[in-house]
Amino acid sequence: MAKFEMDTEFIRKLAKLLEETNLGEIEMAEGDRRIRVARPKTVVAATTPAAVAAVPAAAGAAGAATPVANDASKHPGAVKSPMVGTAYLCPEPGKPVFVNIGDKVAAGQTLLIIEAMKTFNPIKATKAGTVAQVLIDNAQPVEFGQPLMIVE
Repeated sequence: MAKFEMDTEFIRKLAKLLEETNLGEIEMAEGDRRIRVARPKTVVAATTPAAVAAVPAAAGAAGAATPVANDASKHPGAVKSPMVGTAYLCPEPGKPVFVNIGDKVAAGQTLLIIEAMKTFNPIKATKAGTVAQVLIDNAQPVEFGQPLMIVE
C-alpha cells in the first residue's frame, strides 16, 4: 500500500466543517487517497437520553399509561423495539398508518418504522394475528425493548 503525507491543516478544516454543519462525518477521496473525519458518537448519545427521559414524565402525567406499558411488556404478543430511536406509525407525513387496532396482519408485514441514526428500519410482525393495541404515538422516541404494539 502506498504511503501518503498527512495534511493536518486539511484535516483541521474538515473537522471545523463538521462542527459548523453539525454533520456526523465527512469522507473525501482522490484517487487512491481517502480520508474520513468523524465526530465522536457520544455527542449523539448525549442528546438521545434527554429526549427519551421526557417521555416517561409525559406518560406518568397521563395517568394509567405506565402500568399498561409494564403489563404489555410481559404479553406474549408484544412487539418490542429492537433499538433506540423515533417510532413512526406511518411511512411519511400525511400518509395513512401502517396498521390500525383491529387490523389482521401477516407474519413479516410492516407494523411501523423506527428511525435510528437517520436510517428508517421497518418493524415487522413476527407472527400473524390481529393488532390489539398500539402503545405508542406517532413520532415518539422509544427505547430498546419497549413494547410498541400487541398482536394477538
